[in-house]
Amino acid sequence: MSKVFIKGLTTGLILQIAIGPVFFFIANIVLQKSLVDGLAILAVTIVDYLYITLAIAGIGKLLERKKVKKILGYISSIVLICFGVYMAVNVLNSININMEINQSSNLINSFISAFILTISSPLTILFWTSIFAARSVEYSLTKKELLAFGLSAGFATPVFLSFSIFIISILKSSISPLVVQLANMLVAIILISYGIKRIVKIIKNKSNKI
Repeated sequence: MSKVFIKGLTTGLILQIAIGPVFFFIANIVLQKSLVDGLAILAVTIVDYLYITLAIAGIGKLLERKKVKKILGYISSIVLICFGVYMAVNVLNSININMEINQSSNLINSFISAFILTISSPLTILFWTSIFAARSVEYSLTKKELLAFGLSAGFATPVFLSFSIFIISILKSSISPLVVQLANMLVAIILISYGIKRIVKIIKNKSNKI
């Protein structure tokens, strides 16, 4: 069972390399606020385990329906764009002559924001379902071993994010307020771009079938 756990953790860590909008959002929270706000990674972990549980339970099969997948794709894209626009507006409104930034801690707000952003992409269930299907065949996992694999794969999220925000918190003291503002705007652009890219992809897929 320990080998299965290690395989799951390794798989999870490898997948973390594919950095997405949630990572940039968490990194921005720590850069702009405090290390305490970095505990928002708990929200990301909770959602990941929720989706892993649903994937193991087979809910991913339901989401394979084209209509459901398309609707969820639009919703998640719109959420990303809204978050990006909100962040961009905040950056523009917070810039002043001295380029000061607000570093007040608000863990609850950070947690809720990270939770909403992460859970806004339920198609992640399909991602985990495909991973589990591939690994269960490759490693010949039993149902019990698949649970252990899922547990360890999900554990990779807090491990990777904890290490990342720790490094960022160490370096942030040497980063100027201007750089923080630019980082905020970069994250906003990334979120908006991800959202638009998803919508364009959905529309293209629809056009190709006509």
